[in-house]
Amino acid sequence: MRLVQENISPAEKGEILSDLAQLFRDVFDDQEIVLGPETTADDIVGWDSMSQVRLAVEIEHRFGVKIKSARMEKLRSVRGILELIGGRSTMVPV
Repeated sequence: MRLVQENISPAEKGEILSDLAQLFRDVFDDQEIVLGPETTADDIVGWDSMSQVRLAVEIEHRFGVKIKSARMEKLRSVRGILELIGGRSTMVPV
């Protein structure tokens, strides 16, 4: 299975990415974090299973989405999180 992004407008994506970048700065206590859609857990120092849970909680609160723990574990990239927040992701067979 993989996530497929439907139509998120560039303006909406930019706004969400900006808000998400601030969330990451807060969660990881690093004001120099710069995010892009290609950013993954491997790119962020301290993005581990414990911070993954904190990210999920903060994303739920800040963006008003519900994240099942099993699904959040699969979303180890900013692109996947953007798709989830945009509410336009679907799971399809690979």
